[in-house]
Amino acid sequence: MKDNRIKSKKATNRLETIISLIILSIGVIIISIPLLWMVSSSLKGKNAVNTFPPQWIPREPLKVQVDGRNCYMYEIPINGTVRQMALYKKEGPTGTFVNPEDPTERYELPVGDGKRITQIKLHWENFSLALQAAPFGRYALNTLLIVVFGTLGTLLSCTIVAYGFARFRAPGLNWLFLILLATVMLPPQVTLIPTFIIFSRIHWYDTLYPLIIPTFFANAWDVFMLRQFFMSLPRELDEAAIIDGCSYWCILWKIIVPQSFPALATVTIFSMLYAWNDFYEPLIYLQSPRHWTLALGLQGFNALYTKQGHLLMAASLMMALPPIITFFLAQRIFIQGVVVSGIKG
Repeated sequence: MKDNRIKSKKATNRLETIISLIILSIGVIIISIPLLWMVSSSLKGKNAVNTFPPQWIPREPLKVQVDGRNCYMYEIPINGTVRQMALYKKEGPTGTFVNPEDPTERYELPVGDGKRITQIKLHWENFSLALQAAPFGRYALNTLLIVVFGTLGTLLSCTIVAYGFARFRAPGLNWLFLILLATVMLPPQVTLIPTFIIFSRIHWYDTLYPLIIPTFFANAWDVFMLRQFFMSLPRELDEAAIIDGCSYWCILWKIIVPQSFPALATVTIFSMLYAWNDFYEPLIYLQSPRHWTLALGLQGFNALYTKQGHLLMAASLMMALPPIITFFLAQRIFIQGVVVSGIKG
């Protein structure tokens, strides 16, 4: 009886696992459809992007030269046999089909009876054409400056602030932390006008400073996560370091930071992805095209090359690849940082 229960439980668990895998697989496929379509469209020719029904695999009609003329190849029945022939001339529903190997062999047949032959053709030149159509190199440099210095500013400021909230005790410190968390509820649109006026009056408008300098003043999200992680570290480490003559700064950089790598890596990934994909703040503060980021440059590229979807998708794919690669390379560290911060906090 007991063995039957164990077998029934194992069968139930196996069924639940299979159902979960099926549901997850369906979800992955649905989520991946836009990315797969972008990859497919970036490798298509200009006329193949908007074809209906849509083609997931880039294909183009096969053409051959017949008497100096480009002719489409067809599979068409001739005397009970399906042959590959070139459509040399079309007059109404009827066409002149020619054998490419022997142009003297010709047939007058209904075009509707045949099927146009296609072949897989990947247009890798779309990427170079997209890069030549707009100064994406300049946009990428501006974006990298914001990503690098913005991430450094976020790590430095949030680490120091979180260390103060996690390791020190002072009257009103918890209230200060609650006030900091309350800023999360404040939409950025509320502070947009006064912030914009301040940056304009100190002549930072149309520069990268409004996108970099504020990161050196911490933010509530990252401070909260780092504080939760710092609080999970034993205080005995601090006490032992103080006995050995360590200062509070020494404790932070030589004890706390080395043990907080997963949390700091998570903050780094979040900050990099946000700075790379940010469109809202560059749109507000950057006016000159020479200061544009990739997000703004891609929007401007879309306005100029709306009808050239293959180039637009190629540019979009090049912008999307770095965050995707970064996440896949660092996903283990990212998940570890989130899990540890959430459980031990």
